[in-house]
Amino acid sequence: MWTCSNCGETLEDTFDACWKCKRRRDGEPEPLPSAPDPLQCSRCDRALQFVGTKSLHEGTNWGVLGAIGELFVKRESLDFYFCPRCGRVEFFVDGVGEDLRQRTGT
Repeated sequence: MWTCSNCGETLEDTFDACWKCKRRRDGEPEPLPSAPDPLQCSRCDRALQFVGTKSLHEGTNWGVLGAIGELFVKRESLDFYFCPRCGRVEFFVDGVGEDLRQRTGT
């Protein structure tokens, strides 16, 4: 066990930094993460541009049930990226791994 010199939190030996104030065991602040590299097109190696987030659902319109039927439809929000050179499109689940990709070209 060790005690953080900045905030006094008691931590297990398996931790290299304090979870509460982000100070390392030696008292130095944790380095800030560097900005992620922009996503690259796998065909032409150009930076992908962020188009937006779209909500998609499976199935067809429920007709007479209208908006109530939409409650039973599986929905997914996706972040869309495209290559301005070749038109390749990639999408990612919204809210997952966003800290690992930059949103260029909004």
